[in-house]
Amino acid sequence: MAKNSNGKGSAAGNAPRCIAFVGPFGSGKTSLLEALLARTEAVARQGSVSEGNTIGDASPEARAHGMSVELNIASAEFLGDRFVFVDCPGSVEFLSEMDGALSGVDLAVVVAEDDERKVPALQLILKSLEARAIPRVLFLNKIDKSTRRVRDVLNILQPASSVPLVLRQIPIWEGGQATGFIDLALEQAHVYHEKEPSTRIDMSDEDRAREHEARFSMLELLADHDDDLMEALLEDIAPDRDLVFADLVNEMRDGVICPVFFGSAEHGNGVGRLLKALRHEVPNVDLLGQRLLGSGRRDALQVFKTLHTQHGGKLSIARILDGQVSDGDCLFVNGGPEVKVSGLFSIFGQQANKIATAGKGDLVALGRLDEVQTGDLLCQSQDAVTGPAEMTRRSPALATAISANQRKDEVRLSTALAKLAEEDRSLTVTQNQTTQETLLAGQGEMHLRVALERLSGKYGLEVTSHTPHVPYAETIRTGTKVRGRHKKQSGGHGQFGDVVLEIAPLPRGEDVQFSDTITGGVVPKQYIPSVKEGVLEALGTGPLGFPVVDVSVCLTDGSYHSVDSSDQAFKMAGALAIREGLQDCKPVLLEPIQKVVIACPSDATAKINAIVSARRGQLLGFDARPDWFGWDEVQALMPEAEIGDLIVELRSATAGVASFTATFDHMAELSGKAADQALQRSGRQAA
Repeated sequence: MAKNSNGKGSAAGNAPRCIAFVGPFGSGKTSLLEALLARTEAVARQGSVSEGNTIGDASPEARAHGMSVELNIASAEFLGDRFVFVDCPGSVEFLSEMDGALSGVDLAVVVAEDDERKVPALQLILKSLEARAIPRVLFLNKIDKSTRRVRDVLNILQPASSVPLVLRQIPIWEGGQATGFIDLALEQAHVYHEKEPSTRIDMSDEDRAREHEARFSMLELLADHDDDLMEALLEDIAPDRDLVFADLVNEMRDGVICPVFFGSAEHGNGVGRLLKALRHEVPNVDLLGQRLLGSGRRDALQVFKTLHTQHGGKLSIARILDGQVSDGDCLFVNGGPEVKVSGLFSIFGQQANKIATAGKGDLVALGRLDEVQTGDLLCQSQDAVTGPAEMTRRSPALATAISANQRKDEVRLSTALAKLAEEDRSLTVTQNQTTQETLLAGQGEMHLRVALERLSGKYGLEVTSHTPHVPYAETIRTGTKVRGRHKKQSGGHGQFGDVVLEIAPLPRGEDVQFSDTITGGVVPKQYIPSVKEGVLEALGTGPLGFPVVDVSVCLTDGSYHSVDSSDQAFKMAGALAIREGLQDCKPVLLEPIQKVVIACPSDATAKINAIVSARRGQLLGFDARPDWFGWDEVQALMPEAEIGDLIVELRSATAGVASFTATFDHMAELSGKAADQALQRSGRQAA
């Protein structure tokens, strides 16, 4: 009978298969995990997401928001085969969790439902799987709530997949409800029982006719990749059942079809048939090793997640591609530096259970490998191993400025932020030198909210966050010639520095240039660097309160005193000249302009264009997104001040799936009401 395999290493010849549950937000992935764990007796009873008693989504943040915000891992055994299940968040803001998991799984179960509004989100998921060549099946969940024929639902979902969605079952309908299914490969009918295994029944004549038609459609799709099967169909010869199963398995593993099962995770319907398919059709870890490492050595572990626990320290979650690992073993990071495993654990929900050894195919947590990062390959020998390409990071979509409420917590905050960013590669922490702010950037409002909750709950830090300041600058429209004299007498040696500066505007993007045309030693050479230092320091804050750029400053004349002149005096003279001279140069505010590329479903492109225009954006055009059916890319130039919460409006207009990248393009003059508002927001006064 099935049982919980939690805490055990894999037996020889029985390497577990690792399966990811992926799909749009709210499709029922965590419920499906719970149903599978209950059916395999890995848990005593099936929990409910609404009741908050599931193995997955057990973190305080997931419970508080009623959604997956991180990976959930659990293992089970079914008819002697071992499985590790990885439940991935479906919200677009937490898809980075899925990105990491996909580097360590053998197959993905894509959980979807009868909801055309979620097709773009489904396409996001499927594109990630296709790009990584990960075998996949689709589980059409909530069949009990569907109001359409399954074939019609597949027609709605098909545009999200670049390969055919191949129906493996058809429902048995009674009173408008799906009461069972007919397996098109086995040609058998089964009736559902609430959270219990289905039982086989005889097909009615009507269902037999439906089955014959649907099976022929399935075989036609398979025959596109099998000449023998195509020949059998053309000659009206019933194909051998073993050939049909072999085609289903091979074509799924090759990524040329996506088989479709259905059921209701909440009621435990369809999970038994899915389990049997996983048992027979999921490839073993050898295919993953080949996908990641090619034909070379595979005695390695692929790290796809990092955790910082409150009591156990850092854990590196990794899949063993081949070989065996024991507590205390030495491993080599990417074939280089040596590290020692200090604790070996299996993961089941929120529990880390210590084990002595683990083998091929196991998913384990390795303790206290401080040098190891997500994406690293841990080799069991120092021989050169060519690992997978570095995991890509998702571009940040929203940022908040963050600071500790108490000064004494600043170091703790810095450490905690580094740990958060190490755990979640879609979080970035940067220091904006212009605004002197620590910026925490992520994938959206909820993503940043969860990060702040972890700072408070997990690390006990009280922080303040606010919208980041825009790094405005200023420049000048006209030039001037100005004298700056610093003279001070207070007994003994005094201070004397006298300079004449010519200040002039430069073309945009030229920054600051300093030169001198001193002749005759009117300003001794040893003091010229001090004049430059004073000039640059004064340009750090102009009349409008921002750094001054695109300015040329030339030291043309001056005078000195043989006793009272000094480096400090000439530095002060240079600064005084700049502060006085800039007032006469018609200072103007500059704002940063970003080049923005927005990806969105084509039916939302008009809305996106309107959003860009309303935010002072300059549309550069749009075109079809390469290799994305039904998507566009909109290109525009937008002020950075208008990009802060752009992602919120974009996702509101696209059922939560739009994304964008932004890169600095240039600085542009800002005047009139917009400049007054910018100065007011920054606490400055217009000049």
